[in-house]
Amino acid sequence: MKIGIIQQHNSADRNENMTRLAAKIRQLAADGAELIVLQELHNGLYFCQTENVDIFDQAEPIPGPSTDFFGALAKELAVVIVTSLFERRAAGLYHNTAVVLEKDGSIAGKYRKMHIPDDPAYYEKFYFTPGDLGFHPIQTSVGRLGVLVCWDQWYPEAARLMALQGAELLIYPTAIGYDSHDTPDEQERQREAWTTVQRGHAVANGLPVVAVNRVGWESPTPNPSPAGRGTMDTGASPSGGRLEGAGIQFWGSSFVVGPQGEFLYRAPNDEEVAQVVEVDLRRSEQVRRWWPFLRDRRIEAYDDLLKRFAD
Repeated sequence: MKIGIIQQHNSADRNENMTRLAAKIRQLAADGAELIVLQELHNGLYFCQTENVDIFDQAEPIPGPSTDFFGALAKELAVVIVTSLFERRAAGLYHNTAVVLEKDGSIAGKYRKMHIPDDPAYYEKFYFTPGDLGFHPIQTSVGRLGVLVCWDQWYPEAARLMALQGAELLIYPTAIGYDSHDTPDEQERQREAWTTVQRGHAVANGLPVVAVNRVGWESPTPNPSPAGRGTMDTGASPSGGRLEGAGIQFWGSSFVVGPQGEFLYRAPNDEEVAQVVEVDLRRSEQVRRWWPFLRDRRIEAYDDLLKRFAD
């Protein structure tokens, strides 16, 4: 399969971001891509750096404007597209949702992000309700896609459950970057840990992995004060929310690896990328014959995995 990935630096202009994405999707389709994967929350800035109730206005229903926009592209170009959207399910109920669009423009399926972080500059619990659709691959014309989102990529359980249900490929739209307070050595350790854990999912499950990250610097959006004025101070906002003033340098480094964790492509950490990568899905069968991890699992001994901590 030929897989297209788009690593993009976004601005506050959502229409401009989507226009650039559309041009890159057309380019990748012209280059032979059958499946195209976009980064997490690709339409706009990564707004979770602050807590601001006005940002909920960016959320949209599914189906809605974005699925119409990217669905039309999928149909025009006869490609499958993995999108990442801010879903408005109901008033006060929002999700971080990946939507897979089939070649005919229809919605093949969706996945609501299950693991929701709450770290400085990644205040996602303020915006997103944890997913309730479980870990289930999405059947498409190009294969069964194990679609997960960002923070999910640190959890081997999520990757394993997708593999056990027949996923042929693990896919992670992502938004992750450097904390400006960390030393360069620590920043590099974190980037390499992010890469290594996902390569481990490929090895442990005998599946290719596609991780597509944002790139470039994004400043936080200031919270409005009660009088309507924004603040860029670090700490508590006038409305009681948290505000991180440093911004995030997203580290790019999107990659595709094969079922032994071997790099098929790795993007730079500081440039936009629109790249087609060829993946041999048949290789997973042979790798699993050499390393039959699923055969040798001791499922009768894993009850403690259902505990928060096995005291």
